[in-house]
Amino acid sequence: MFFTSENLETVLHSITSALQAPVILLLLLMMLVTVILIGITIGEYFTERRHLREKLPALVDRLRAHEVSTAESIAESRLIKHQKAALTELTLHPELSNSMREELAIRLISEEQSRYDRRVKVTDLIARLGPMLGLMGTLIPLGPGVIALGKGDTSTLSDALLTAFDTTVAGLICAAVAIVISGIRKNWYGNYMSVLETLMGCVLEAEKTDD
Repeated sequence: MFFTSENLETVLHSITSALQAPVILLLLLMMLVTVILIGITIGEYFTERRHLREKLPALVDRLRAHEVSTAESIAESRLIKHQKAALTELTLHPELSNSMREELAIRLISEEQSRYDRRVKVTDLIARLGPMLGLMGTLIPLGPGVIALGKGDTSTLSDALLTAFDTTVAGLICAAVAIVISGIRKNWYGNYMSVLETLMGCVLEAEKTDD
C-alpha cells in the first residue's frame, strides 16, 4: 500500500529538505532588508526627527493670535513636511462648513496614522518571522546531521551544525534589530501624531466660520 508510514515519512523528509534553500534565501533577504531599514531610520532621523524643533505651545499661541494667516503660521513653523501638508490642507477649502472641515481633519489624521503604520509594519513582520525562519533553518539540517552522526560521517554533521547555528543567529539578529527599529519609530510617530492632532484642533478653531 502506498500510504505506509515509511512512504509518508520519506515524502515529509523530502518536503522539509527542499525547504532548506528557500529558508536560507529568505533569511539572507531579511538581513538585507534589515540593513536597508537601519539606513532608512538613520536617514529619517537626520531629515525629519532632527528638524522637528518647533515648540508646540508657541505655535499654538501664534495660531490663536491671528497675527498672520493660519497657512502662513504653518508654513513658517519648524514642523516636519507631512505635518505641514496635512495642516495646510485644512486651510485650502474655505467653502467647507465647520462640520465638513472637521470630517476632513479626521480623514487627514487617519491617513497620516495609516502611513506611519505602514512604515513599522515591515519591521514588526521581521521581528515575528526572524526567529521562526531561524528555527526552521536550525532544525532542517539537523535531520541529515543526525543520520550522518549514526554513520560516523563527522564532516556532514559539522556542516549541518554550522548551517543550523548560522541560520539561528541570522534570524535572531534580524528580529532584535527590527524590534529596536520598531520601538524607536513607534515612539517618534506617536509624538508626531500627538502634535498633529493638537494642531488640527487649533487650526479648526482658527478657521471656524459662522455656518
